[in-house]
Amino acid sequence: MNPEVLLAHFNRISEAPDAVPRLRRFILELAVRGKLVQQDSTDEPASELLNAIQAEKVRLLREGEIKKLEAFEPVTANDIPFPIPRSWEAIRMGCLARKLGAGSTPLGGKTVYQKEGVPFLRSQNIYDRGLRLDDVALISRAMHDKMSGTHIRQNDILLNITGASIGRCSLVPATFTEGNVSQHVAIIRLFFPAIREFIHMSLISPFFQKVIDDVQVGVSREGLSMQRLRLFPMLLPPLAEQHRIVTRVNELMGLCDRLERGFKEQEDRRDRLAGASFYRLKNGANAEDFRNYARFHLNHLSRLVTRTEHISEFRRTIINLAVRGKIVPQDSNDVPVSELLGRIRAEKADLIGAAAQEREDKESRLSAEDIPFDLPSSWRWEPLQSVIVFGPQNGISPKPSLRPDAPRAVTLTATTKGTFDSRYFKRVDAAIPQESEFWLRPGDLLFQRGNTREYVGMAAYYSGEPGLFLYPDLMIKVRLSEKVNLRYIHLCALAPHARTYFSTHASGAQATMPKINQGVLVKLPIPLAPFTEQIRIVAKVDELMILCDQLEAQLTSTQSEKQSLLEAVLFHALNDSHRETDKNFAVQA
Repeated sequence: MNPEVLLAHFNRISEAPDAVPRLRRFILELAVRGKLVQQDSTDEPASELLNAIQAEKVRLLREGEIKKLEAFEPVTANDIPFPIPRSWEAIRMGCLARKLGAGSTPLGGKTVYQKEGVPFLRSQNIYDRGLRLDDVALISRAMHDKMSGTHIRQNDILLNITGASIGRCSLVPATFTEGNVSQHVAIIRLFFPAIREFIHMSLISPFFQKVIDDVQVGVSREGLSMQRLRLFPMLLPPLAEQHRIVTRVNELMGLCDRLERGFKEQEDRRDRLAGASFYRLKNGANAEDFRNYARFHLNHLSRLVTRTEHISEFRRTIINLAVRGKIVPQDSNDVPVSELLGRIRAEKADLIGAAAQEREDKESRLSAEDIPFDLPSSWRWEPLQSVIVFGPQNGISPKPSLRPDAPRAVTLTATTKGTFDSRYFKRVDAAIPQESEFWLRPGDLLFQRGNTREYVGMAAYYSGEPGLFLYPDLMIKVRLSEKVNLRYIHLCALAPHARTYFSTHASGAQATMPKINQGVLVKLPIPLAPFTEQIRIVAKVDELMILCDQLEAQLTSTQSEKQSLLEAVLFHALNDSHRETDKNFAVQA
């Protein structure tokens, strides 16, 4: 398969993850290997180009423009790990560059910037596809003149040499009048400006970006020294072939732009359609409207859900609808919530006494401001405290232990996703009696007492064997009455209104880990449905979550297939392109 065939069939793989950026890198990789355009035997070989560069050096030396002619070690096969055409040459960057040096920072740093003056280019202005001057700093004319050694000229190449943007590279356009450059950017000024576009293209190619990454210096590996840059192994095709390569690269990058725009427009349309559908699901005016929207959404789910973010949003929507009474119909034959609450109060009175129960009810009573939305007439808003028969109780914080038989205490990660994951625990130094409530038992509901604002209050229930795990101080445990459905209450604790409640009410000195207390927890507003409806809701949620799982697996499989196809296509295009002319290739010593 050659590059033309790849591009002709690119629509088949264009939705693979990172497809267009990878195509851009692939085009540049073909270009620097001499596989993007055909070699022409009538081209003047690159050796003649080197002779012309050498002649220019001699002229500049004679006229005093440069001080000496510097010799460099030849490029070897170890420097270039792939064959190049025989008409090409491999040479060190220092042989091609008349000027190769980092910029400088004026005394005073940012304090010397002003509203008018000479552009002072920094790393944030340097991008592979051109300079970005919207936020360019300006320095005075006097400061610019004082920094004469770092003046920028038209057709210079600017290369970021420090920080996260290291390796980004721009051509200074012919329309650029004057400017200066910071110490985080290197100026590359060539003896022979006609080769600048190919050199720039080479520097941003995957091969040379890896060279840049491999030769960074410093403890933090964030800087590229000028001496290392001078020794870069550069590839030089015949000048006529360079022009053909650059023209072809520009054409193909234009194609990538169109592919990228088309893909973004397609994704935007899908996002708008999915967003509109989710909005209608959440905001149906009445039960009949909701049923129509839900039917439409489920019938077109495979078209609406095209990314993992859509599936996550659909899961949240399912839970949100479930706790609003919109996911299954109400049944007038269900035992009303008032009777359900009466049974729970009687149960709690037997456990803790009527006086204690009255005190709990008073402390956790909800006000009108606590009610986030309206419920079906057969439902009631109740604080979590109304359905708790044990707790709330914070966990413990014993010291870690290296003993392999030491007790296990779950970590926050075990419940961060809203489900209990027994893989996340640590061994601790603790002697806790088996009858202690610090051991988890089936049916225990855990809330994260402290975490980031996004996860504080996250809930998960334990359904494993008793006595296997302790729980930590950063979790609060409660146990619910058996007269409510544990899984339904868990859904209420994961619903958007609950996540907003915990995030809003979390506080503490540490901004990175706000906390909730037991008083906040027990006042969590619960949209309490009749018990039999709770069971129907959980069953319907399970059914829809299985559908989400299937869609997620299908989407992952599809993306994996596209990724594998992309990998295979790029591999064969890179290794098979121009195979008929490979006999003309050789590594230049």
